[in-house]
Amino acid sequence: MTNFKEDLMKVKAFAFDVDGVLSWQVIPLHPSGEPMRTANIKDGFAIQLAVKLGYPVAIITGGNTESVKQRYLNLGVPDVYMGASEKINQFNEWIAKYNLKPENVLYMGDDLPDYPVMKEVGVPVCPSDAVEEIKSLCKYISHAKGGEGCVRDVMEQVLRAQGKWGTDLSW
Repeated sequence: MTNFKEDLMKVKAFAFDVDGVLSWQVIPLHPSGEPMRTANIKDGFAIQLAVKLGYPVAIITGGNTESVKQRYLNLGVPDVYMGASEKINQFNEWIAKYNLKPENVLYMGDDLPDYPVMKEVGVPVCPSDAVEEIKSLCKYISHAKGGEGCVRDVMEQVLRAQGKWGTDLSW
């Protein structure tokens, strides 16, 4: 069995859930009834950097809110799967599109709908406030809660381990 630092070297792609990972678990409702999500700016920077460095990045969420879709499209993420009731289907479609092997994917989820995907990937990770069933699958549990920089935490670790994190932003 490898350790987490060794696992970082095999990551070639990233996939993330939204609610509870990229956004807080508590979601205020807009007067229209639509859920309003938060977005962590540092998570966004790390995602944008990874995309610019050529890593495939996917967002796979059960939610279906246009503002969430626009947020990640604006960061350069071309693969935003909304309304994913069975996330494994979108995950399999995405890895086939990029000819990826599951063992080369880091996936961050926080709740039971993420479980089937997290059982398949090589580097399952979660925020500190994930449910116990998800924590039990993970090779790493971030110190940060969902929506509070957990995505930046894991992406920065991967990019640092692979020598791609730094202050040269001339991309």
